[in-house]
Amino acid sequence: MTNYKAPLDDMRFALFDVLGAEDVLTRLDGGEAHNRELIDAVLDESARFTEQVLAPLNASGDAEGCHYDKATATVTTPKGFKEAYRQYAEGGWTGLTASEAAGGQGLPAALGLLTKEMIDSANTAWGIYPLLSHGAIDAIAHHGDDWQKEVFLKRIVDGTWTGTMCLTEPQAGSDLGLLKTRAEPNGDGSYRVTGTKIFISAGEHDFAENIVHLVLARLPDAPAGSRGISMLVVPKFKVNKDGSVGERNTLAAGAIEHKMGIKGSATCVMNFDEAEGWLIGPPHKGLMAMFTMMNAARLGVGVQGLAISEAALQGSLRYALERLQMRALSGPKLPEKPADPIVVHPDVRRMLLTQRAFVEGGRVLALHAALQSDIEARHPDADTRKNAGELLSFLIPIIKGLLTETAQECTKEALQIFGGHGYIVEHGMEQLVRDARIITLYEGTTQIQALDLLGRKVMQLQGVGLKHFLAEIGAFCQAHAGDESLKPLIGPLSAAATTWGELTRDIAARAQANPEELGAAAVDYLYFSGYVALAYAWARSVAAADGSRLSTAGKQAKRDTAAFYFARILPRIHLHKAAIEAGVATLPDVA
Repeated sequence: MTNYKAPLDDMRFALFDVLGAEDVLTRLDGGEAHNRELIDAVLDESARFTEQVLAPLNASGDAEGCHYDKATATVTTPKGFKEAYRQYAEGGWTGLTASEAAGGQGLPAALGLLTKEMIDSANTAWGIYPLLSHGAIDAIAHHGDDWQKEVFLKRIVDGTWTGTMCLTEPQAGSDLGLLKTRAEPNGDGSYRVTGTKIFISAGEHDFAENIVHLVLARLPDAPAGSRGISMLVVPKFKVNKDGSVGERNTLAAGAIEHKMGIKGSATCVMNFDEAEGWLIGPPHKGLMAMFTMMNAARLGVGVQGLAISEAALQGSLRYALERLQMRALSGPKLPEKPADPIVVHPDVRRMLLTQRAFVEGGRVLALHAALQSDIEARHPDADTRKNAGELLSFLIPIIKGLLTETAQECTKEALQIFGGHGYIVEHGMEQLVRDARIITLYEGTTQIQALDLLGRKVMQLQGVGLKHFLAEIGAFCQAHAGDESLKPLIGPLSAAATTWGELTRDIAARAQANPEELGAAAVDYLYFSGYVALAYAWARSVAAADGSRLSTAGKQAKRDTAAFYFARILPRIHLHKAAIEAGVATLPDVA
């Protein structure tokens, strides 16, 4: 059974010492009070809630799962989940980062990211419910009419209602241009929405009084393909413009999926039968609102990867320190015991250090992205906001793609450390493996992230985000060129960044001759990019360690893990570079 403990020391190190968040956040518009004292207090309370309320429900929620009543088309969540959500909403967590105008607390996105990490480490399945609401909040806040913000947004922010994203259809997964759900005007500004959506997380549950579905559909005059998609808000119970709630809308959950993992999260088939809905944003411009939701969700799913990896590391490290098996090759370390703890074995340490390298480096990288979101939203200088937005857009597919894939590696290694004990339910490792598997699939598969990164963020947008990031890495390397303690890291980091730029230009040249080269290179390019980004995070961590509040042992652990990362993980970029250079010719047709 897992026993989660929020890693507050490392969270604070990443946020304040590595990234200098207090100075950044307090200089933003409206951020004067967002100092370390306030953020520390919120982190402490989040740790209490996740450790004491959510973590104890993790295994039981997985064992029980959700219950679907076919007669009433309703879903009951596992025992304790609804009460935990009540406490969460009453504590103000639903509106932690939402604007004060919408009834939220207006706290930084970087703080929200850390609270989400704690939630997902403690109970990934439960954490999916507020994740979907957060995406709905972003979409309505950026694209909704004033009355929609007043009527829908405020009640999602205060936790009275929850939100969903209804995108996928049986014939239209990642290719939204194929969707068939239709929306026909009623003549009073509302629409009749008809169609079936699948894989809808939190589509039906017992947490809230109303569920606000954001649905992609086609209007009667919609052009073909993705350019003809609109977004509508379609509540479970009809809502009038004055905020009054009417009768049950003509939509329902037709079933819930029986899944490999995240069993406490209700994944629904949603049927809409001329359900009343209201257009969000202009007609045929639903993709703009969808990408607002998706960007938030993709960063959130990257954090799920980080969080599950943290839980895996905690469990396997405890076990490695306690489990007695065989003796160290250099002789007994605990001669008074019948055997040594398995942590004495070099390959067990390799598996633990791999997890630590991905978790702690990934935390810095994810927080760096979240800070760009805060800067983009509230920095007083327009050019600074623009640059932050471009960098954030570039980093999101890297974070979503890499941190969800490394979660597969971390959970595999954690289970391996447990040996046969990891394969049984008792220790919680097999649940982490199962829960982690979905995160490389939903909100856009790894392949979709890779194509977004290379095809759109680099090629279509002329690499503007990449240029920002490479300039940042270059400035860091130049600033620390004379630092002897960082010398083993600066040279390899600088060389990897240079290769990143050269490799990008080479792919672009080859893609001009054959566009298929982009598809052949994309996933390897994502991994290459991610490993270099993590190297930068680790170099920054070592640079910040000496002046931090970490213990002497904690500072040495940072240096040791960085050395491990640069020696044993960063060299993976050469494999990915070789695969990219092999080109599409090595991927023949498969009969």
